[in-house]
Amino acid sequence: CLTFQLACCCGTAACSLCCKCCPKIKQSTSTRFMYALYFILVTIICCVMMSTTVANEMKTHIPFYKQMCKGIQAGEMCEKLVGYSAVYKVCFGMACFFFLFFLFTIKIDSSKSCRAYIHNGFWLIKLIVLAAMCSGAFFIPDQDTFLNAWRYVGATGGFLFIAIQLILLVEFAHKWNKNWTAGANHKQVWNGLLALVTLILYSIAAAALVLMALFYTRSEGCMYNKVLIGVNGGLCLLVSLVAISPCVQNRQPHSGLLQSGVISCYVMYLTFSALSSKPPETILDENNWNITICVPEFSQGLHRDENLVTGLGTTILFGCILYSCLTSTTRASSEALRGIYATAETEVARCCFCCVPDGDADAEEHVEKRGGQTVVYDEKKGTVYSYAYFHFVFFLASLYVMMTVTHWFHYESAQIEKFFTGTWSIFWIKMVSCWVCVGLYLWTLIAPLCCPTREFSV
Repeated sequence: CLTFQLACCCGTAACSLCCKCCPKIKQSTSTRFMYALYFILVTIICCVMMSTTVANEMKTHIPFYKQMCKGIQAGEMCEKLVGYSAVYKVCFGMACFFFLFFLFTIKIDSSKSCRAYIHNGFWLIKLIVLAAMCSGAFFIPDQDTFLNAWRYVGATGGFLFIAIQLILLVEFAHKWNKNWTAGANHKQVWNGLLALVTLILYSIAAAALVLMALFYTRSEGCMYNKVLIGVNGGLCLLVSLVAISPCVQNRQPHSGLLQSGVISCYVMYLTFSALSSKPPETILDENNWNITICVPEFSQGLHRDENLVTGLGTTILFGCILYSCLTSTTRASSEALRGIYATAETEVARCCFCCVPDGDADAEEHVEKRGGQTVVYDEKKGTVYSYAYFHFVFFLASLYVMMTVTHWFHYESAQIEKFFTGTWSIFWIKMVSCWVCVGLYLWTLIAPLCCPTREFSV
């Protein structure tokens, strides 16, 4: 078992835990798990670098702290290892790591090639390379020019990461409706499920709209909130009407209210998230005291324990980022971004429609046991996912993490403890994402009408 673990770290073997009680794991899953582990590790380091609480605790409890900082040439109190500039440098190293692997793994179709072996193994060596890249960024000359240029690269990559997630969300909505509609042609129970889920989605969206109108607006003031809630509610109504309009139905029979319900719920979520991220508005009351308006009263109490809120919120946020990375790197997702979809005739209706049907999984052919966890080599006949696309998504996610941790364009005053206090840049990024999502979905509906000679498949 020890020999196998050493081979996993330094050789071409697939990675597995040295424990017989662990369930069997596929080679493709273990590889993605290890890269995700690297991503989480660097993300945690970035959060620590942006935390003034951690920095103060280190100064207080670490003996010879000042001498250690001088020894590693990080400044008298390690000021070069904290703040937004340090996060930019560490994320630069992680982004370079994934971008180089993106270039290295282009056009890999077989897991038996030399490049595939490097992708699926050598974990200790790759960890050392990642650490060297993150550390080497601190020695880049002309730091000011580098940070200014890298900031624009990070913003571009962050926006592209958001765009990919929005495209895949629209594709998910269409895939869901197409899959269950295919089942409705054979069993009426699928029609009932479609109606039930659609009703639930619209109920959630309507309830969210009403609650935001109650808690984020008042009779005087809150003009931003009133306008945005009204506009986004109107957009949800618009996409619903367009989806069931006769002209769209004639060109796209699979278009329906289920997709519009999914988009409406997501629009309401982004609206709520944006309003929660907006800087608080304050006015003077009759006693000339500053009071916060346009936010729920209970939310002010929740933010009193800043460390708890920040820790829990940050964990949830980056858990969602990691989930987005892993779900958007499947072969189906990468093909969807290139406009390749399964035909309606090949759809097999099932509740968990995102999972691969049992008949498609022939990964059980080659199983190896080496004294520990069982490893299933599921890529003997070919790669299960696109290696290059996998690394490219993590490259974009590295830039998105960099911009998110440093509050996007309010980087100079950014602190992880103030992660949820709200900034205008985060507010507008979420609102624009909301409108882009609606625009993408509308385009999938009206594109066949605008370009009747082209073939569209969603």
